[in-house]
Amino acid sequence: MSLYGVDNRYSYTDYSSSASNSKANSTNEAKKKDTVEEGATYEASKTTAKAEKAYSKTSSNVVAKMKADTQARLEQMQSLVTKMFQKQGVTIGNADDMWKALANGNFTADAATIAQAKEDIGENGYWGVNQTSDRLVDFAIALSGGDEEKMKKMVSAVEKGFKQATKAWGKDLPGISSDTYSATMDKFDKWFEDNGSSARTSDILGK
Repeated sequence: MSLYGVDNRYSYTDYSSSASNSKANSTNEAKKKDTVEEGATYEASKTTAKAEKAYSKTSSNVVAKMKADTQARLEQMQSLVTKMFQKQGVTIGNADDMWKALANGNFTADAATIAQAKEDIGENGYWGVNQTSDRLVDFAIALSGGDEEKMKKMVSAVEKGFKQATKAWGKDLPGISSDTYSATMDKFDKWFEDNGSSARTSDILGK
């Protein structure tokens, strides 16, 4: 008989049994917890993968839509310019020919063409500084998926595009093009800043 009125032959056995059961229960609970956590991690991974796939598809659709829209607008402008030059006996083959002919300045534009051009490159026009710089940055964001390192590459790609445009033009681009370039780089800088990055276009381009 123990001091507490409990038979000694049961005291250790009961404790041992209880401890064993407790340990077994703890092990089972740990296994269940691990299983749940592994399952949760797996489900989270699946969800993330689906989200990334959906985002990628959305970005691709946005890029395709932007490309189609820009191409349609470019063809519209080329058609306008081509008709203008045809009236003056000048044949325009492709976009490069059009830019070179415009850069040459040896042409006379009719009132309707002048009015349309002013509207297109005006402050709120499709080819104006604001809309064009917005499109370039939006296009870069869609292509990069908002990844900082890829956005840096987009900055370099835009600069390369302006250099190619200058080459096609045959001399320094008009002031509106320089203004568009500056506005685009400012908007890239704003994007980096808003996304907590210290990157700046001047550093990326080595300027």
